[in-house]
Amino acid sequence: MKELGVISSLPINRFTDFGAYLALSSGEEVLLPQGYLLGDEKEGEEIAVFVYTDSEDRPVAVTESPKALLDEFAVLEAKEVAPFGVFMDWGLPKDLLVPKSEMGQNMVAGEKYLVKVCVDFQTNRLIGVNKYRDFITEAPEDYVLGTEVSGLVFDHTDLGYKVLIEDKYEGLVFNNEVFQPIEVGELRKFFVKKRRDDGKVDLQLLPPGRMKYEEGADLIMSILEEKSFLPLHDKSAPDEIKNELGMSKKHFKQCIGQLYKAGKIKIMENGISINASN
Repeated sequence: MKELGVISSLPINRFTDFGAYLALSSGEEVLLPQGYLLGDEKEGEEIAVFVYTDSEDRPVAVTESPKALLDEFAVLEAKEVAPFGVFMDWGLPKDLLVPKSEMGQNMVAGEKYLVKVCVDFQTNRLIGVNKYRDFITEAPEDYVLGTEVSGLVFDHTDLGYKVLIEDKYEGLVFNNEVFQPIEVGELRKFFVKKRRDDGKVDLQLLPPGRMKYEEGADLIMSILEEKSFLPLHDKSAPDEIKNELGMSKKHFKQCIGQLYKAGKIKIMENGISINASN
């Protein structure tokens, strides 16, 4: 069934007391339960639906969208641990099962894990796979310093935040280089710091070099334009700067140095302000 696990626009074949039967490309039908109908639909009308299997392994259509479609990754919360696997919340009435054979680690209810939606070809059911490294490849050689990438934060360890880059490479942001809030499950941009010999990637939150300083300087100026004064200076504690601006003290000092040389700010003992005479 090519519609399994994806969003498809399917025509209504007929109505019953249980809902509407939609036509599949194979010539078979799939039920869209009554609760998903508005009441004004007509035969022949197409409806965008997601097709998966219900608790009795029968194909069923719903108008809801899961947190991940077939062959997509998502960070999902484990709802229930059973002897044969773990049920994950993926936004649909029937939870997604990660079979025990597809668990890449010990999984605990209430915690979040990286999962890929796949088809179990023995049962023709959608399942989750937590063994993400089965799908990971080495990052390309052109991942050089400063390359901008999109990544999904999927785990936080003692070393740092693990990131799935472009759905196929593995990256890491070290804890001591994190100066902004990061959430597991967050999709955001990163910048390559280094491509390692094993094909994994060290990442950073800000672009390197001058571009990074300009971005930080723009942030400081936007806050000063709103507040007129910022009670931070070169003797401020690193945590104060991190909490207020999401940057390191070193980065802050480089930014205000740039702004001061450009005549845009005044540096005082208790903070910085816009240089109105400029």
